Amino acid sequence: MPNPITPTDISMSITDIKQQKRKKFEDVFIRIRDELIEHLKAERMPQEAVEWFHRNLDFNVPGGKLNRGMSVVDSVEILRGRQVSDDEYFKVGVLGWCIELLQACSLVADDIMDQSITRRGQPCWYKLEAVGNIAIKDSMMVEGATYQLLKKYFRSETYYVHLLELFHESAYQTEMGQLVDLITAAGDHVDLSKFSLEKHAFIVQYKTAYYSFYLPVALAMRVCGVPETYTLNSQTIEPYKLALSILLPLGEYFQIQDDFLDYAGTPEQIGKIGTDIVDNKCSWCVNIALFIATPEQRKVLDENYGQKDVAKEAIVKALYDELGLRERYAVYEESAKERIDKLIEQVPEPEEAGIDGCVLRRAVVTRFLNKIYKRTM
Repeated sequence: MPNPITPTDISMSITDIKQQKRKKFEDVFIRIRDELIEHLKAERMPQEAVEWFHRNLDFNVPGGKLNRGMSVVDSVEILRGRQVSDDEYFKVGVLGWCIELLQACSLVADDIMDQSITRRGQPCWYKLEAVGNIAIKDSMMVEGATYQLLKKYFRSETYYVHLLELFHESAYQTEMGQLVDLITAAGDHVDLSKFSLEKHAFIVQYKTAYYSFYLPVALAMRVCGVPETYTLNSQTIEPYKLALSILLPLGEYFQIQDDFLDYAGTPEQIGKIGTDIVDNKCSWCVNIALFIATPEQRKVLDENYGQKDVAKEAIVKALYDELGLRERYAVYEESAKERIDKLIEQVPEPEEAGIDGCVLRRAVVTRFLNKIYKRTM
């Protein structure tokens, strides 16, 4: 008799599939990176600048979890109800990497403004010898590369303008969120009275939810030809508005999860040293603490939050433990999932099989939710 399949075998098989999917997506990056380098050479950039940009791309773009970029491919396959061909995969993969380029641009700039130390388990780009503030220009170069790729691969498509609008709008929305984040939590002046759960919700929606959750799905919908409106099961559907109404709460859940992991996770788990407390960030954790703290506990926060002092950071974390933030987060996570599940159920599904790509599908959003529910990294 053949040996029975064990849970370990299943786990290894799932891991292998994930690694294969990632490898296939990373292969697209190698090709477009080389094309971007060749473009600089064609512009007669000095060799030193070409090598610098090459290093910039390799260091800052491909090292993350790549969930945003790979979600474009996943979403297209769900919408079309089939695997894409190799040619289709490459083109959709380019769109996915455009999101990762936009993400890299944002992170390089964020790390400078936050004076962060590590990112993705390695020193921040601006911390490297000879980089410093040149990283500001490097972030702009990465952003410019996004639009160079969109022009090269999608200019002839009828949905090209829609793609440009999605990227420009998402970038602008992200910048609005970053602005509110920075002026609310200025590193040189701690004023916890400026914090609120309402302001946190705004920052989360604009800084994270639009480009991390709505953008990948909206891009996939445009590629698949999903119209602005359609009629399904005698209902008039506005799929982009419907997707947004689900993906923004999903993005809020993701960022609150991120805020919690910054406090409760280890550097090995999250790939960086959590700095929200010392950086005076308007995070979910401190806003919950402010909301439920006694006057004495509020005084502890006022005296220790936002200080570049490891001992004071430890005092804040101890207060979070005292206030039961771990338990409160667990309750929040379950309620968030329940709410998002209900929103997903409102997406009408076609009664007929075989509709290829022209309607929004519940599985597009469910896949996002399954990826982040109870994540620890």
